[in-house]
Amino acid sequence: MAKRRTGRDVHGILLLDKPVGISSNAALQRVKRLFQARKAGHTGSLDNLATGLLPLCLGEATKLSGFLLEADKYYQAECRLGVTTTTGDADGEVLLTRPLVSIDRKRIDQVIKSFIGPIQQMPPMYSAIKHQGQALYKLARQGKVVERKLRSIMIYELTVLNFVNNCISLDVHCSKGTYIRTLAEDIGEALGCGAHLSALRRTGVGDYRKMLDFETLERDAVQGFDVLDQLLIPMHTALHHWPTVRLESDLAYYVRQGQPVQVSKAPANGWVKLFVINPHSTEASSDQFIGIGQVLDDGRVAPRRLINDK
Repeated sequence: MAKRRTGRDVHGILLLDKPVGISSNAALQRVKRLFQARKAGHTGSLDNLATGLLPLCLGEATKLSGFLLEADKYYQAECRLGVTTTTGDADGEVLLTRPLVSIDRKRIDQVIKSFIGPIQQMPPMYSAIKHQGQALYKLARQGKVVERKLRSIMIYELTVLNFVNNCISLDVHCSKGTYIRTLAEDIGEALGCGAHLSALRRTGVGDYRKMLDFETLERDAVQGFDVLDQLLIPMHTALHHWPTVRLESDLAYYVRQGQPVQVSKAPANGWVKLFVINPHSTEASSDQFIGIGQVLDDGRVAPRRLINDK
């Protein structure tokens, strides 16, 4: 007999401030229990060492989690120069200690500039990337090293905030798929002394900046789900920059049946957010989000992923 699924059908995005020392999955499960949510997922993990913004998708919002994975990321990072570790961060064992020779703020600023723009990065062994169905970090713990391919990433901004006690503090704005641990190691090698990531905080994902800690969540959970659910933000905010297509109820009927429809004033191409117009209001904010669509070559709007949040 199939196991009966339990929990509430609650839908939306929670912007969690993940604390240090726990995994992203552990943080997700803790939130899932607080909301008693039937379904939940995170949008790209943060290492145990890292803190900061971890968007969590509850219910139907999980259908949009992949689009948050595509978003730019913002970090504050600290790199300790002169020490390399097995994992590239402070959780690993020390591999090598090297002196800092002729390294000052001027030289650091020069080296940092060389990392701005499109660059190639080698994914670390201590990562969740799969090799023949197994996560690389599991292989790394067995002492195994496998061949990885270089990845193209983009560093949009990289700013030195401070250089004190052999540690560089950085502001980073980067594309998806960027490993800040690898960035720290590569900066250290460019300086000739090696480095590892000693602290990391994610400050933004796409347009998301504000976040909630567990103390706030647990306080509001005591007051009941009506209060707790108010902390969720609408799932369509994950698609903030996408154009909107507003559908009359008759067109929405066909879209919900999986059929493409002709919509006046629709974009010429690309992905769109789909809303059903509220006939009782002139405010667009009262329209109902029903999913995402794509404009076909003939101009019709086809449904691609629909939301059922009833």
